[in-house]
Amino acid sequence: MAELLTINTDEQGITTLTLNQPERRNSLSLDMLTVLGDALSDIARNASSRVVVLSAAGHVFCAGHDLKEIRSQFDSYAFQKKLFEKCSEVMQQIVNLPQPVIARVAGVATAAGCQLVASCDLAVAEAGARFATPGVNIGLFCSTPMVALSRNVSRKHAMEMLLTGDMIDADRAERIGLVNRVVEPALLDETVYAMAATIAGKSAHTLNVGKTAFYRQLEMPLNEAYEYTAEVMASNVVSNDAKEGISAFLDKRQPEWRHE
Repeated sequence: MAELLTINTDEQGITTLTLNQPERRNSLSLDMLTVLGDALSDIARNASSRVVVLSAAGHVFCAGHDLKEIRSQFDSYAFQKKLFEKCSEVMQQIVNLPQPVIARVAGVATAAGCQLVASCDLAVAEAGARFATPGVNIGLFCSTPMVALSRNVSRKHAMEMLLTGDMIDADRAERIGLVNRVVEPALLDETVYAMAATIAGKSAHTLNVGKTAFYRQLEMPLNEAYEYTAEVMASNVVSNDAKEGISAFLDKRQPEWRHE
């Protein structure tokens, strides 16, 4: 199954994961989800990886679940439950990954493919990219994509996408907060990898602390969020990299990160 996903890490510590089944519209079959989940597990343990870029081969970023696979298992509730549980697990792996993840979106991202974009920490889309959660059109409501979508855009925007199944263009996706930036296709890689390089130059320890705290505090009441993040900052400030970063700033020099 290795050919379903290509993995490359450059000298800056930017790891690119490329969905590599364009003939199947990079659909999230059980096999694709398995190899993606395994790759994320490996990256989580790899200190040399600083940032992850999630990309796709071909003209479709990801069309969601493999409907032919789903139809072949219509009579197996056990398979369907396994598939959607695996998908949910992989989306949570992205959120819980120590490294920031940037979606590089060229082409269409629909259903679980849209969920994949929404699960990433950042997303850059080419001007021609389009997004949808069209499950309602085929009698299968995008319930698991809804989880990631509703945590990125406002309720009414999320519900409009979910209830109509309509495709939205990249500019609208940017306006509602599904993606960070929209650029011309010729500038997509330049923009994505410039962003990745900027992040890769930070302290890996600090990025991990911040990403973890960001997602945890989102689900807390205001007072609990402040109590929790005060503890996070107090622990952060006594770390080696925070001491180095503060000292470097005050001394007007570049910090030398130890990533701890």
